[in-house]
Amino acid sequence: MAKQRWATGLALALIIGGCSQPAPLVRTADPDARGYTDKDFPRIRELAVNVYSYEQLRSAGDERFTTVSMFVVTGEGVLVADGQGSVEETQRMIDHIAEITDQPITHVVICSDHGDHTAGNSAFPSAAVFLAHATSATALASSANNPSRREDAPPAVLATEVVRDATTIMLGDTEIEVLFLGRAHTGGDLSVYLPAEKILFMSEAYLHRVFPAMRTAFPSEWVAMIERAQAMDVDIYVPGHGFVDSPEALEEELETYRQALMTVIAEATRLHSQGLSLEDAQAQADVGDLETWSLSSSQKARALQQVYAELNGELPRESG
Repeated sequence: MAKQRWATGLALALIIGGCSQPAPLVRTADPDARGYTDKDFPRIRELAVNVYSYEQLRSAGDERFTTVSMFVVTGEGVLVADGQGSVEETQRMIDHIAEITDQPITHVVICSDHGDHTAGNSAFPSAAVFLAHATSATALASSANNPSRREDAPPAVLATEVVRDATTIMLGDTEIEVLFLGRAHTGGDLSVYLPAEKILFMSEAYLHRVFPAMRTAFPSEWVAMIERAQAMDVDIYVPGHGFVDSPEALEEELETYRQALMTVIAEATRLHSQGLSLEDAQAQADVGDLETWSLSSSQKARALQQVYAELNGELPRESG
Protein backbone atom coordinates (compact mmCIF):
# COMPACT_ATOMS: atom_id res chain seq x y z
CA MET A 1 0.00 0.00 0.00
CA ALA A 2 2.79 2.44 0.89
CA LYS A 3 4.45 1.85 -2.48
CA GLN A 4 1.19 2.56 -4.33
CA ARG A 5 0.71 5.77 -2.38
CA TRP A 6 4.31 6.73 -3.06
CA ALA A 7 3.72 6.59 -6.81
CA THR A 8 0.92 9.12 -6.35
CA GLY A 9 3.24 11.27 -4.26
CA LEU A 10 5.97 11.21 -6.88
CA ALA A 11 3.58 12.43 -9.55
CA LEU A 12 2.44 15.23 -7.24
CA ALA A 13 6.02 16.20 -6.46
CA LEU A 14 6.82 16.59 -10.16
CA ILE A 15 3.75 18.78 -10.64
CA ILE A 16 4.18 21.01 -7.59
CA GLY A 17 7.92 20.92 -7.06
CA GLY A 18 8.97 21.55 -10.63
CA CYS A 19 9.12 19.83 -13.98
CA SER A 20 12.69 18.59 -14.03
CA GLN A 21 13.25 14.88 -13.51
CA PRO A 22 15.76 14.31 -10.67
CA ALA A 23 18.84 12.20 -11.23
CA PRO A 24 18.97 8.63 -9.85
CA LEU A 25 19.09 8.50 -6.06
CA VAL A 26 22.36 9.75 -4.58
CA ARG A 27 22.80 9.16 -0.86
CA THR A 28 23.44 12.76 0.15
CA ALA A 29 21.65 15.78 1.57
CA ASP A 30 23.35 18.06 -0.98
CA PRO A 31 20.76 19.21 -3.55
CA ASP A 32 23.42 20.05 -6.12
CA ALA A 33 24.89 16.55 -5.93
CA ARG A 34 21.39 15.20 -6.51
CA GLY A 35 20.97 17.28 -9.63
CA TYR A 36 18.31 19.61 -8.24
CA THR A 37 17.97 23.33 -8.94
CA ASP A 38 16.08 26.05 -7.11
CA LYS A 39 13.03 25.58 -9.32
CA ASP A 40 12.57 22.06 -7.91
CA PHE A 41 11.63 23.55 -4.53
CA PRO A 42 9.58 23.46 -2.52
CA ARG A 43 9.00 19.74 -3.03
CA ILE A 44 5.59 18.55 -1.86
CA ARG A 45 5.04 14.81 -1.81
CA GLU A 46 1.85 12.92 -1.04
CA LEU A 47 3.00 10.21 1.36
CA ALA A 48 -0.52 8.78 1.73
CA VAL A 49 -4.01 10.05 1.00
CA ASN A 50 -4.16 13.57 2.52
CA VAL A 51 -0.70 13.31 4.12
CA TYR A 52 2.09 15.43 2.61
CA SER A 53 5.75 16.19 3.23
CA TYR A 54 7.10 19.64 2.41
CA GLU A 55 10.80 20.24 1.65
CA GLN A 56 12.30 23.70 1.28
CA LEU A 57 15.93 24.67 0.84
CA ARG A 58 17.83 26.45 3.57
CA SER A 59 21.44 27.59 3.84
CA ALA A 60 24.06 27.09 6.51
CA GLY A 61 27.20 28.92 5.48
CA ASP A 62 28.06 27.75 1.99
CA GLU A 63 26.01 24.57 2.26
CA ARG A 64 22.38 24.04 1.34
CA PHE A 65 20.02 21.31 2.43
CA THR A 66 16.31 20.92 3.08
CA THR A 67 14.12 21.63 6.07
CA VAL A 68 11.18 19.23 6.10
CA SER A 69 7.67 19.77 7.45
CA MET A 70 4.64 17.49 7.22
CA PHE A 71 0.96 18.32 7.03
CA VAL A 72 -2.20 16.26 7.36
CA VAL A 73 -5.43 17.36 5.67
CA THR A 74 -8.73 16.30 7.24
CA GLY A 75 -12.37 17.27 7.01
CA GLU A 76 -12.01 19.19 10.26
CA GLY A 77 -8.80 21.09 9.67
CA VAL A 78 -5.12 20.71 8.88
CA LEU A 79 -2.37 19.65 11.28
CA VAL A 80 1.17 20.84 10.49
CA ALA A 81 4.22 19.18 12.00
CA ASP A 82 7.02 21.79 12.22
CA GLY A 83 7.11 25.14 10.50
CA GLN A 84 9.97 26.58 8.46
CA GLY A 85 12.79 28.89 9.42
CA SER A 86 11.26 32.28 8.66
CA VAL A 87 7.88 33.94 8.42
CA GLU A 88 8.31 34.22 4.65
CA GLU A 89 9.08 30.52 4.20
CA THR A 90 6.36 29.39 6.59
CA GLN A 91 3.86 31.60 4.77
CA ARG A 92 5.00 30.06 1.49
CA MET A 93 4.18 26.63 2.89
CA ILE A 94 0.81 27.85 4.14
CA ASP A 95 0.04 29.18 0.67
CA HIS A 96 0.87 25.81 -0.88
CA ILE A 97 -1.35 24.06 1.66
CA ALA A 98 -4.16 26.42 0.61
CA GLU A 99 -3.70 25.24 -2.99
CA ILE A 100 -4.45 21.69 -1.83
CA THR A 101 -7.30 22.31 0.63
CA ASP A 102 -9.57 25.08 1.85
CA GLN A 103 -9.54 23.60 5.36
CA PRO A 104 -7.92 25.90 7.96
CA ILE A 105 -4.76 25.04 9.85
CA THR A 106 -6.03 24.11 13.31
CA HIS A 107 -3.01 22.40 14.91
CA VAL A 108 0.75 23.00 14.77
CA VAL A 109 3.05 20.48 16.43
CA ILE A 110 6.39 21.98 17.48
CA CYS A 111 8.47 18.84 17.13
CA SER A 112 11.75 20.80 17.31
CA ASP A 113 12.01 24.08 19.20
CA HIS A 114 14.99 25.26 17.15
CA GLY A 115 14.59 28.41 15.11
CA ASP A 116 14.92 26.74 11.72
CA HIS A 117 11.58 25.07 12.52
CA THR A 118 9.88 27.73 14.67
CA ALA A 119 11.02 31.21 13.58
CA GLY A 120 8.13 31.50 11.14
CA ASN A 121 5.37 30.23 13.43
CA SER A 122 3.70 33.63 13.66
CA ALA A 123 2.52 33.08 10.07
CA PHE A 124 0.18 30.33 11.27
CA PRO A 125 -3.37 31.26 12.33
CA SER A 126 -3.28 32.64 15.86
CA ALA A 127 -6.28 30.50 16.76
CA ALA A 128 -4.40 27.27 16.04
CA VAL A 129 -3.41 24.94 18.86
CA PHE A 130 0.40 24.90 19.25
CA LEU A 131 1.63 21.69 20.85
CA ALA A 132 5.13 21.25 22.31
CA HIS A 133 6.89 19.07 24.83
CA ALA A 134 7.34 20.65 28.25
CA THR A 135 11.09 21.07 27.65
CA SER A 136 10.49 22.83 24.33
CA ALA A 137 7.72 24.98 25.79
CA THR A 138 10.19 26.24 28.40
CA ALA A 139 12.86 26.85 25.77
CA LEU A 140 10.45 28.85 23.60
CA ALA A 141 9.34 30.97 26.55
CA SER A 142 12.96 31.63 27.55
CA SER A 143 13.81 32.70 24.01
CA ALA A 144 10.79 35.01 23.86
CA ASN A 145 11.81 36.69 27.13
CA ASN A 146 15.52 36.93 26.32
CA PRO A 147 16.63 40.56 26.81
CA SER A 148 18.98 40.24 23.85
CA ARG A 149 16.19 39.19 21.48
CA ARG A 150 16.30 41.37 18.36
CA GLU A 151 13.75 44.14 18.26
CA ASP A 152 12.89 43.27 14.67
CA ALA A 153 12.45 39.55 15.41
CA PRO A 154 9.05 38.13 14.38
CA PRO A 155 6.50 37.68 17.17
CA ALA A 156 7.27 34.69 19.37
CA VAL A 157 4.68 31.94 19.37
CA LEU A 158 4.49 29.92 22.58
CA ALA A 159 3.01 26.50 23.18
CA THR A 160 -0.69 26.50 24.02
CA GLU A 161 -0.74 22.78 24.86
CA VAL A 162 2.05 20.84 26.56
CA VAL A 163 2.75 17.20 25.70
CA ARG A 164 4.74 15.18 28.22
CA ASP A 165 4.54 11.62 26.92
CA ALA A 166 1.80 11.31 24.31
CA THR A 167 -1.51 12.72 23.19
CA THR A 168 -4.00 11.66 20.53
CA ILE A 169 -5.78 14.13 18.27
CA MET A 170 -8.88 13.16 16.29
CA LEU A 171 -9.52 15.43 13.33
CA GLY A 172 -12.62 14.07 11.62
CA ASP A 173 -11.87 10.40 11.01
CA THR A 174 -8.09 10.89 11.14
CA GLU A 175 -6.22 9.70 14.21
CA ILE A 176 -2.96 11.53 14.89
CA GLU A 177 -0.64 10.63 17.75
CA VAL A 178 1.87 13.14 19.10
CA LEU A 179 4.63 11.20 20.85
CA PHE A 180 7.64 11.91 23.02
CA LEU A 181 9.93 8.95 22.37
CA GLY A 182 12.80 10.29 24.44
CA ARG A 183 15.37 13.06 24.44
CA ALA A 184 17.33 13.30 21.22
CA HIS A 185 18.28 16.41 19.22
CA THR A 186 16.68 19.02 21.47
CA GLY A 187 15.56 17.26 24.65
CA GLY A 188 11.94 18.05 23.86
CA ASP A 189 11.70 16.15 20.60
CA LEU A 190 8.18 15.25 19.51
CA SER A 191 7.18 12.89 16.70
CA VAL A 192 3.89 12.75 14.83
CA TYR A 193 2.53 9.28 14.12
CA LEU A 194 -0.34 8.30 11.87
CA PRO A 195 -1.23 4.74 12.91
CA ALA A 196 -3.60 4.03 10.01
CA GLU A 197 -1.10 5.26 7.40
CA LYS A 198 1.94 3.98 9.34
CA ILE A 199 3.83 7.25 8.90
CA LEU A 200 6.16 8.70 11.54
CA PHE A 201 7.45 12.27 11.22
CA MET A 202 10.61 12.40 13.35
CA SER A 203 11.65 16.03 12.83
CA GLU A 204 15.26 16.72 13.81
CA ALA A 205 15.64 13.38 15.55
CA TYR A 206 16.27 12.08 12.02
CA LEU A 207 18.76 14.09 9.97
CA HIS A 208 18.99 12.33 6.62
CA ARG A 209 22.68 12.39 5.62
CA VAL A 210 23.24 15.54 7.69
CA PHE A 211 26.04 15.28 10.27
CA PRO A 212 24.66 14.69 13.79
CA ALA A 213 24.02 18.19 15.13
CA MET A 214 24.32 18.08 18.91
CA ARG A 215 24.16 21.67 20.15
CA THR A 216 21.36 20.78 22.58
CA ALA A 217 21.43 17.00 22.16
CA PHE A 218 21.54 14.03 24.49
CA PRO A 219 23.79 11.72 22.46
CA SER A 220 23.23 8.21 23.88
CA GLU A 221 19.57 8.94 24.61
CA TRP A 222 19.21 9.97 20.97
CA VAL A 223 20.31 6.51 19.86
CA ALA A 224 17.76 4.92 22.21
CA MET A 225 15.03 7.22 20.88
CA ILE A 226 15.70 6.11 17.29
CA GLU A 227 15.62 2.47 18.37
CA ARG A 228 12.16 3.04 19.88
CA ALA A 229 11.03 4.53 16.57
CA GLN A 230 12.48 1.58 14.65
CA ALA A 231 10.49 -0.82 16.83
CA MET A 232 7.20 0.85 15.87
CA ASP A 233 4.82 -0.26 13.10
CA VAL A 234 5.98 2.28 10.50
CA ASP A 235 6.10 2.18 6.70
CA ILE A 236 7.49 5.71 6.14
CA TYR A 237 9.96 7.51 8.43
CA VAL A 238 10.04 11.23 7.60
CA PRO A 239 13.19 13.22 8.50
CA GLY A 240 13.38 16.84 9.62
CA HIS A 241 16.30 17.60 7.29
CA GLY A 242 17.45 15.89 4.12
CA PHE A 243 15.42 14.46 1.30
CA VAL A 244 12.16 12.55 1.51
CA ASP A 245 13.04 9.51 -0.56
CA SER A 246 11.23 6.22 -1.06
CA PRO A 247 9.96 4.41 2.05
CA GLU A 248 12.62 1.73 1.62
CA ALA A 249 15.45 4.26 1.35
CA LEU A 250 14.18 6.26 4.32
CA GLU A 251 14.09 3.17 6.52
CA GLU A 252 17.61 2.20 5.47
CA GLU A 253 18.88 5.73 6.03
CA LEU A 254 17.35 5.91 9.51
CA GLU A 255 19.53 2.93 10.46
CA THR A 256 22.48 4.60 8.76
CA TYR A 257 21.82 7.69 10.87
CA ARG A 258 21.60 5.65 14.07
CA GLN A 259 24.98 4.16 13.23
CA ALA A 260 26.35 7.65 12.50
CA LEU A 261 25.38 8.76 16.00
CA MET A 262 27.05 5.68 17.44
CA THR A 263 30.20 6.38 15.43
CA VAL A 264 30.51 9.89 16.85
CA ILE A 265 29.80 8.66 20.38
CA ALA A 266 32.28 5.79 20.09
CA GLU A 267 35.07 8.00 18.75
CA ALA A 268 34.56 10.65 21.42
CA THR A 269 34.41 7.95 24.10
CA ARG A 270 37.65 6.39 22.83
CA LEU A 271 39.50 9.69 22.98
CA HIS A 272 37.95 10.61 26.34
CA SER A 273 39.07 7.26 27.81
CA GLN A 274 42.64 8.03 26.69
CA GLY A 275 42.56 11.22 28.74
CA LEU A 276 42.62 13.58 25.79
CA SER A 277 41.36 17.08 26.34
CA LEU A 278 38.32 18.16 24.36
CA GLU A 279 40.49 20.37 22.17
CA ASP A 280 42.87 17.52 21.36
CA ALA A 281 39.95 15.18 20.72
CA GLN A 282 38.39 17.65 18.31
CA ALA A 283 41.71 17.90 16.44
CA GLN A 284 42.32 14.14 16.27
CA ALA A 285 38.85 12.58 15.94
CA ASP A 286 38.31 10.32 12.93
CA VAL A 287 34.69 9.67 12.05
CA GLY A 288 35.35 8.08 8.68
CA ASP A 289 32.80 8.60 5.91
CA LEU A 290 30.80 11.00 8.09
CA GLU A 291 33.37 13.63 7.10
CA THR A 292 31.61 13.75 3.70
CA TRP A 293 28.13 14.40 5.14
CA SER A 294 26.49 17.82 5.00
CA LEU A 295 27.53 20.16 7.86
CA SER A 296 30.39 17.91 9.00
CA SER A 297 32.82 20.85 9.05
CA SER A 298 30.57 22.97 11.25
CA GLN A 299 29.01 20.29 13.47
CA LYS A 300 31.75 17.74 14.19
CA ALA A 301 33.57 19.69 16.91
CA ARG A 302 30.31 20.61 18.66
CA ALA A 303 29.12 17.00 18.56
CA LEU A 304 32.33 15.81 20.23
CA GLN A 305 31.91 18.51 22.86
CA GLN A 306 28.41 17.28 23.66
CA VAL A 307 29.51 13.65 23.99
CA TYR A 308 32.31 14.79 26.32
CA ALA A 309 29.72 16.67 28.38
CA GLU A 310 27.58 13.54 28.59
CA LEU A 311 30.56 11.41 29.64
CA ASN A 312 31.45 14.00 32.29
CA GLY A 313 27.89 13.99 33.67
CA GLU A 314 27.37 17.63 32.73
CA LEU A 315 24.08 17.35 30.78
CA PRO A 316 20.78 18.18 32.47
CA ARG A 317 18.98 15.26 34.03
CA GLU A 318 15.59 14.34 32.67
CA SER A 319 12.85 15.93 34.72
CA GLY A 320 10.20 13.69 36.18
